Amino acid sequence: MNNKLKRIAFILALVLPLLFAQQNFAQSTKFKDFAGYLFAYFEGSGDINQQEQLRFAVSEDAVNWVALNNNKPIIPSAEISGTGGIRDPHILRGADNKSYYMTATDMYTIKDGWDSNPGIILMRSDNLTDWSHSVIDLTKLYPKKFGNVKWVWAPQTIYDPKAKKYLVYFTIRFKDSEKLDFYAAYANKDFTGFISEPKLMFSSKYGAIDGDIVYKDGVYHFFYKGNTKDSSGKEIQNGIQQATSRSLQGPWKEEFKYLDAYSSKHTGVEGSSVFKLNNSDDYILMYDLYTSRRYEFQRSKDLYNFTTEPEKFAKNFNPRHGSVISITRDEARLLQAKWGGVPEQLLKPTSAADRYTFVSKGNPVIQHEFTADPATLVKGDTLWMFTGHDVAGGQTNYRMKDWNVYSTTDLKHWTEYVTPMKVSDFTWAKSGDAFAGQVIERNGKYYWYISTNWTGIGVGVADRPEGPYRDALGKPLLTNKDCFASTHSWACIDPTVIIDTDGQAWLFWGNGQCYCAKLKPNMIELDGPVKQINVGTLDYTEAPWIHIRNGKYYLSYASGFPEKIVYSMSDHIDGPYEYKGIINEIAGNSNTNHQAIVQFKGDWYFIYHNGGIQTNGGSYSRSVCVDRLQYNPDGTIKRVVMTTEGVN
Repeated sequence: MNNKLKRIAFILALVLPLLFAQQNFAQSTKFKDFAGYLFAYFEGSGDINQQEQLRFAVSEDAVNWVALNNNKPIIPSAEISGTGGIRDPHILRGADNKSYYMTATDMYTIKDGWDSNPGIILMRSDNLTDWSHSVIDLTKLYPKKFGNVKWVWAPQTIYDPKAKKYLVYFTIRFKDSEKLDFYAAYANKDFTGFISEPKLMFSSKYGAIDGDIVYKDGVYHFFYKGNTKDSSGKEIQNGIQQATSRSLQGPWKEEFKYLDAYSSKHTGVEGSSVFKLNNSDDYILMYDLYTSRRYEFQRSKDLYNFTTEPEKFAKNFNPRHGSVISITRDEARLLQAKWGGVPEQLLKPTSAADRYTFVSKGNPVIQHEFTADPATLVKGDTLWMFTGHDVAGGQTNYRMKDWNVYSTTDLKHWTEYVTPMKVSDFTWAKSGDAFAGQVIERNGKYYWYISTNWTGIGVGVADRPEGPYRDALGKPLLTNKDCFASTHSWACIDPTVIIDTDGQAWLFWGNGQCYCAKLKPNMIELDGPVKQINVGTLDYTEAPWIHIRNGKYYLSYASGFPEKIVYSMSDHIDGPYEYKGIINEIAGNSNTNHQAIVQFKGDWYFIYHNGGIQTNGGSYSRSVCVDRLQYNPDGTIKRVVMTTEGVN
């Protein structure tokens, strides 16, 4: 072999393993089932003593963000830091896709000011919810080199596929110098310290802070807050810049151009962080506009050229310098179980085989989404609950496009199933409104009687209580024409169904007036004329529910507006009914009320909705609750005590 070929072979021997390692690492971190994003940050508003603490937020689309744990710290800084405060958290998914790493600046400026911070925090987890931690104080660990360090800022971590180790890099400033340089060291195996003294990694021409390294197509992109100085050393501009390299060890080539939209406007930005969007070629460059309490971003496909117009995040918190990773639906569910606040889109099942299990923490029973108009069915040792679904919080009108289904065996542990039915499944329902309904079992089938506002009452049918349901008729079972005593357009709503002790099925419904009719054994045709029900002395509004106890028929319904639930009793299912009293008063923060009354494992329960999820609950963003129902010796119903504890 001649010398030229030997040199080529030698170069290939060095380069190919690195390229393959980088390729394998990139492949190992590709998740087809990424469903959302997790944002680690510290807060920039509120109680000043609580700001420099670790917080999490979650998003489905990386634009609309919701804070977890009501924007309270997920771990108090006093438990993980040496100073009592943390800043600049950076989160990283491990190369094995089974571990997670966080680093943060160990600094408590509220107490100590900006004069000095000597260390950083390392954290590791196997599940995103339980974290081990250690504090790295450079002045104590490496006094010869870092004894006079002034700042150790914004540590971040990247996996080095060549070394098969995690490299931690951060900004250093010494007390006797104004220069801000990046130093780095490999973490030990358990991510509790460094395997050797940190070394200079990159020294930009004018100094830099807040480094963030992203690997793409064989190139490492080093983003940071840089600056430009005149001949006298005076800074004349600053903003987000980048350097590039084929190796984490450098050399790094500085680009000297500004990437953010604010550098020419002399608006301060820092804390840049770059992440890739799920199922997209786009990368997001986000940054902290720290002087104006804003967080914005720009997009890129190649990490060199970025959009020029910044975009804004929608959020219910005020983040400071943080970072983002993609997460799966299972990871989102773990975060929800630990801290709450995950958007429903990341929790709801997406297939018939998928399930979302959760534990009720009291009332409202379901707090990850807005539910209304509950109905129940008991089968064996399982209670099935069917609800309407208010699409979001803070609504100003009814927006209901589908229905939900849940099951439980103890009223504490619940399972949610994939959306069983949508109003769009009923092609005749031009209103597009998925209003209240109820499910009943007969002849091995499950029939879901639903209302669609002014287009009538329909019937869905399924082989299992969880569905999926299909339109059983292809047309409405009932329309406003069947509500002969009514004149308004929404009279034909709120169906409730029961099979009497003699086997006859009955359907009740109506707004403003209560109607009933027999059903044929096929459950999709009326068996005789529609009859109007006189409920007694107190006005009937809507939401009828029929149940039987000790040979008596109880017709409960919503009365007045705002609505309370009252009831009448009869010896016969079609009356006459005698008004008996109030079951529960107006439910908190909701003009409507809608009940299900059910006996389950020997006890009676009252299931209803209120507007109790804060901060966005209300009359159009409702939530299902469960409390006990009790009877007097004469068979009348005691008033329900609505509780926040529920029946747990």
